[in-house]
Amino acid sequence: MRYLRNFSRLLVGLVFIFSGFVKGVDPLGTAYRLEDYFIAYGAEWAIPYALLLSISLCTLEFVLGVSMLFNAWIKQTSWLLFPLMIFFTLLTLVDALWEPVPDCGCFGDAIKLTNWETFNKNVVLIIFTAIIFFGRKRFRPPYRRGYAFTVILLSVTGFIWFSMYNLNHLPVLDFREWKVGNDMDPEGGGQAKIYLLFRNTETGEEAEYLSPDYPWQDSVWMSKWEFVDQRIDDSEVIRTHELIIEDTLGEDYTANFINNPDYQFIVVAENLHKADREAFRQVNELHRGLARDGYSMIILTSSLPETAAAFRKEAGVDSHLEFFFGDDTVLKSMVRANPGLMLLKDGVVLAKWHYNDFPDYEEIRKNYLTH
Repeated sequence: MRYLRNFSRLLVGLVFIFSGFVKGVDPLGTAYRLEDYFIAYGAEWAIPYALLLSISLCTLEFVLGVSMLFNAWIKQTSWLLFPLMIFFTLLTLVDALWEPVPDCGCFGDAIKLTNWETFNKNVVLIIFTAIIFFGRKRFRPPYRRGYAFTVILLSVTGFIWFSMYNLNHLPVLDFREWKVGNDMDPEGGGQAKIYLLFRNTETGEEAEYLSPDYPWQDSVWMSKWEFVDQRIDDSEVIRTHELIIEDTLGEDYTANFINNPDYQFIVVAENLHKADREAFRQVNELHRGLARDGYSMIILTSSLPETAAAFRKEAGVDSHLEFFFGDDTVLKSMVRANPGLMLLKDGVVLAKWHYNDFPDYEEIRKNYLTH
């Protein structure tokens, strides 16, 4: 039993540390997941507290993992660990049965699990946490009295600092599709198939052909068959993202900006009501330098066009800096800042910045704008 207890302690500790870390590296993303839960369960009043709860839960999860791994205060922390596992196991069972949210985000964006996979994972974990809980009195810290206090204190303070750093800058590890280095060509692979439908003018028979594999060079065949319709099968096309960039009239400009063969700067301001206004002074300065040298910059938001027009006046956004519009969920995934700045070239993400770290034009010109 001693070996089983220690195995349980190490396994649960590593899982909780990993889970807390991959969510704590992106506290804003974890907050978005919590907001989904609040909406699904009719608790919209809790949305303003999502970020605070995100950091608190990730810190608790990480510290519980550290407690298990380093055998520090297990008698005390197991009273949190076991009830917490019971709660999350029941919650993920509800998710698996009725799917109020499509993804619980138990491992953030690092590892994607279905709701049933998450529930099954928790069923296994709750067995090991039960072993820890009912054997808690048999665990002894390996060192003197101050050891456990020091381990817990350092893990709490260190993880909170780590979470706040990732919140006020960009996540030090990016697990999302828009991470630096990814090719975001809207059609990342595969090819659409075009099927042509023809009808025999004499018999009324219809036949479908995969273009261009039909007897178009046969003059006799062409004289007896007429074109009726066509359909496109794009099921094999691999789309790397769901972003659609539209202007105020709803015209699609996605390829124009994402596939721009030159350097393309995109200021992502998902919600203009909550966007940091001071950051747009730096955006204006950067835009003037870029425009002077012929580089493109746009602002991409999910706010309404009338909100964008009012924001332009309120924040003093340059009149030549155009607003375009996209889905809020996609914009949140592009960069964890409001506003954030992205640099792309020919579909490849070259760099991203939080508004606290916006560079000036000379820095960008020196480090990125090479020819």
